[in-house]
Amino acid sequence: MRKGEATRERILDIAQASVLEKGFGATSIEEIIAAAGITKSGFFYHFRDKNELAYALLNRYVTEDMRILDEVFGRAADLCDDPLQSFLVGLKLLAEVFADLPGGHPGCMIASVCYQERLFDRRVIELNRTAVVAMNARFRSYLEAIAAVYPPREPLDLDTLAEMISCIIDGGIIMSKVMGDPNRLVRQILAYRALIKQHFSPPQEMASRPPPLAA
Repeated sequence: MRKGEATRERILDIAQASVLEKGFGATSIEEIIAAAGITKSGFFYHFRDKNELAYALLNRYVTEDMRILDEVFGRAADLCDDPLQSFLVGLKLLAEVFADLPGGHPGCMIASVCYQERLFDRRVIELNRTAVVAMNARFRSYLEAIAAVYPPREPLDLDTLAEMISCIIDGGIIMSKVMGDPNRLVRQILAYRALIKQHFSPPQEMASRPPPLAA
């Protein structure tokens, strides 16, 4: 990596850590410059203003998120051809990825932008919405493949079910931070996994389970 590229990445690393800790509004260009050990002109060489910094942060964050999902669910697909079992394995692997993060998930850049949309121009806001749509479409495609083989046990809106995982991840991050318990996010993903298994498992599999013990 060239020196200019390394400096740009260092600026983004510092800015991302600050934004996820206290938000865009409380993160100043001056503190980023000081932490990066560069001049003001050095910062503005890479980013014209805070909007451009926000766009770069969000774009990098979304790209990394998609890479992780490609890796996790791609690995699950390699392990199992069945769409339901593959998705269940993928959710388990995703939960393990989050469980292995030291100190828990640092936060969601998409949520950070959403909470403070008025700070940004239309390009940043549109990128944020596009990222959410792409995430939902990805999970919708998994659920469509499952439903084609295993019709749901009761009528379900696949769009809503696909959106749930994004809501669970963002909500789980917030709950984990508020409660000081990083594993809350992991438990929420595993609960979603159990919900998917319950709704799409073949009837014979559900019938073969032993009855619950009497209270």
